[in-house]
Amino acid sequence: MNNVKNVFSIKDLENLSGIKAHTIRIWEKRYNILEPMRSDTNIRSYDIKSLQKLLNIVLIHNYGYKISKISTLSQEEIFKLASDIISEKSAKNHAISTFKIAMMNFDQSLFFNTYNNLLNEKSFEEVFYTVFIPLMQELGFLWQTETISPAHEHFISYLIKQKVLSNTEKVQTKAPTKNDKLFVLFLPSNEIHELGLMYLNYEILNNGYQTIYLGENIPIESLIDLKTYFDKITFISYFTVEPNLENINEYVKMFNSKIIDGTNHEAFLLGRMTEYIDQKTLPSTIKIFKSIEEVTSKL
Repeated sequence: MNNVKNVFSIKDLENLSGIKAHTIRIWEKRYNILEPMRSDTNIRSYDIKSLQKLLNIVLIHNYGYKISKISTLSQEEIFKLASDIISEKSAKNHAISTFKIAMMNFDQSLFFNTYNNLLNEKSFEEVFYTVFIPLMQELGFLWQTETISPAHEHFISYLIKQKVLSNTEKVQTKAPTKNDKLFVLFLPSNEIHELGLMYLNYEILNNGYQTIYLGENIPIESLIDLKTYFDKITFISYFTVEPNLENINEYVKMFNSKIIDGTNHEAFLLGRMTEYIDQKTLPSTIKIFKSIEEVTSKL
């Protein structure tokens, strides 16, 4: 079972807030903004209320308030001022910090309110590229450093997936306008990081193409039957953690021999593991892309 983290080190606070631990210590000493718990060996630790207060202080500070002024406010006044800032249209630049606050407090209402405020200024596509992608990249780092628990990551990821799915459903009701190719989207075996693939499905549908979305954990053998139904398929897969470093070149070789070789099909591959693919031996029908934007620009 995933235990929700509720005690944080000063390094955790640095990772979550973007404020250096040295600066946090200065703010504590000079302005008494936080009251850390201390161990018998005088090591600082912080509870969830301290983390929320710091994130709110950083939000207000980034909005132009001096730390000396913020330090005179009560915790309730800090929360109210941060909430007022979040509700303003101009607060869109602080959305990532606000989503982190929502995540740490498992606050669905704050997530939805922040998202809806962003939509007053941005399209869904802009929100995804300018807010959700940087947020998920940051959360990946926070998870790797054990600053957040898996429960936090799953909570925020699920809410973002809901937004991708709701927008995908809107474009799925439209008949395809382009019939020159079909896209099949899947994740390889043991790969479960689905958000990027889900958004690509939305973009492809929005560009008028037909898609078959298979989702996570799909063995190569499960794709073979598709070859008998369609003449020209563009397979798209996203390698975040799988195939791993030791197996990725063998996987691509097997995928090519069983699915692509001798057909009109092609494949687009994305994700951080693709940097370990030996491109010298890669056939021209398998292309590697560095980003979702690069794929969508080719549609």
